[in-house]
Amino acid sequence: MVADNHQLLFAERALLADGWAENVILAVGADGRISSIERGAGASGARRLGGPVIPALANLHSHAFQRAMAGLTDVAGQGDDSFWTWREEMYRLVSLLTPDDVVAIAAKLQVELLKGGFGRVAEFHYLHHGPDGRPYAEPAEMSLAMLRAADLSGIGLTLLPVFYAHSDFGGAAPTAGQRRFIHDVDGFLTLLHGLVEPCRVAGARLGLAFHSLRAVTGDEIAAIVKAVPEHAPIHIHVAEQEREVSASIAHSGRRPVERLYDMADVDERWCLVHATHVTDLEVAMIAGSGAVVGLCPTTEADLGDGLFPATDFLAADGRFGIGTDSHVATSVADELRLLEYGQRLRDRRRNRMASRPGASVGRTLFDGALAGGAQASGVAGAGLVVDAPADLVVLDGRSPYLAAVQGDAILDRWIFGGLGSVVRDVMIGGRWLVEDGRHPEEEAIDRAFAAALARLRA
Repeated sequence: MVADNHQLLFAERALLADGWAENVILAVGADGRISSIERGAGASGARRLGGPVIPALANLHSHAFQRAMAGLTDVAGQGDDSFWTWREEMYRLVSLLTPDDVVAIAAKLQVELLKGGFGRVAEFHYLHHGPDGRPYAEPAEMSLAMLRAADLSGIGLTLLPVFYAHSDFGGAAPTAGQRRFIHDVDGFLTLLHGLVEPCRVAGARLGLAFHSLRAVTGDEIAAIVKAVPEHAPIHIHVAEQEREVSASIAHSGRRPVERLYDMADVDERWCLVHATHVTDLEVAMIAGSGAVVGLCPTTEADLGDGLFPATDFLAADGRFGIGTDSHVATSVADELRLLEYGQRLRDRRRNRMASRPGASVGRTLFDGALAGGAQASGVAGAGLVVDAPADLVVLDGRSPYLAAVQGDAILDRWIFGGLGSVVRDVMIGGRWLVEDGRHPEEEAIDRAFAAALARLRA
C-alpha cells in the first residue's frame, strides 16, 4: 500500500540496481527517497515518464568558478602551452571574483550539470579569502556562496573545502596568485567546524580536500585528518602533471602517489583526482586501498595532461568516478565517451573498458562512475534502489535513436552516438529540477551569470 503523499512514477524502461526492467513503478516519499519499486506494473495513477530512466550520477570533481573561463584560454602563447601557462589565466580570474560572482557562476554551472545527467557535484573549493588574501568578516563567505548556489539550482552538493598552504614541495611560501587560497591548520579546522551546521541545514555533505602534495606537508595532512570525522570524504589532486612527478622525486626520492601512501592511511574515504602519471605499482596500490580515482577526461585533454591507465586499473578492480573539473564540458556522456576514446587512441584498439567479453562499454563505464561517484561524494545507496534518494534522469524517449534500442544499448547510444542533449527530465531528492529540458529558475540564473561574465571581462 502506497501512502497518499507519495509520488508514483511509471517508467517503461528503468535501469535498476540489478539491471534493466520494464514497466516499473517508482514510489517516492515526502522525504525524497524511493519507498518502493514495482516491476511489470501498470501505469494507472502514476506519472508516465517520457523515456528510459537511469540514476543520476555524482560529479566527483568541480572547480565551479572555472566555468567562467571556458573557451577563453585557447589562444596560442609564445612557447609551449601547458597546464602551467593555463594556470596564470586562472589566477587572473581568481583575483577578480566576488562572492556574488561565485554564486552566479556556480548556479549556472550546476543547472548545466543537471541537464548533462549529473545529480550531485563534489565542489573542490579552494577560493576562500578576499582579493588581498585577508579573510572575509565571515571566514566561510565563499563556502556559503557555494551553498547559496546549490540552493538556487537544487543540485546535490558535497562541499570539499580545500587546505592549501604552500606553493611547492618542501613547504615553499605561497605566491601572490595563491593568496586567496591559503590557510594554516588551525584556521582551516575553524573553517571546517564552522561549516558543519550550514551544510546540515542546506542538506549538503561536508568533506575536505588537500590541494596537492605541492601545497601541503605530511604533518599538515596528519593533523587535519586526525581532527575530522572518520566518515568525511577526503580528496586530493595527485600526479596530474609530469613536472609534478619530477619535482616530487627530486624532493623526496618518491613519486607523488607513493609519497601520499607513505604519509597517510589512504582508504575508501579518499578520492585521488587525476592520478594521470602512475606506475603499475601505484595502480595496484590505489586499487588495493579501495580509494576512488577521480577522472576528468575533458579537462585532462584540454590541459594536455596525459592519459590515466584506466584499462589496467579496471583490470585490478579499481574504483573510479568522473568529474568535469574546469568545466570545458558539462555532461556525463562527454566525460565517459572521452574516457573510453583516450584508451582507444593510446592502445589503437576498440572497446577497451568493457568489464568482460560481450559486455557493453557504456554500461561498464556508467556502473563504475555511479558507484565511484557516490563513494567519493560520501553518499550511500547510489542508484534506483529502495531507501536511496530519488535522484534520476529521464532520457528523451522521443529520440528515434533511443526508441529503437533496448537495455544497455540505450547507454551505448547516449554515450557514443553523438546524440546531443537527450536528457529530458531530472529529479533530485524527489523534486523535479529539469522538465522537458528546462530548469524553473533558468532565466534568472542566466541573467545573473551574464552580468557576472560582463563584469569579469570588462
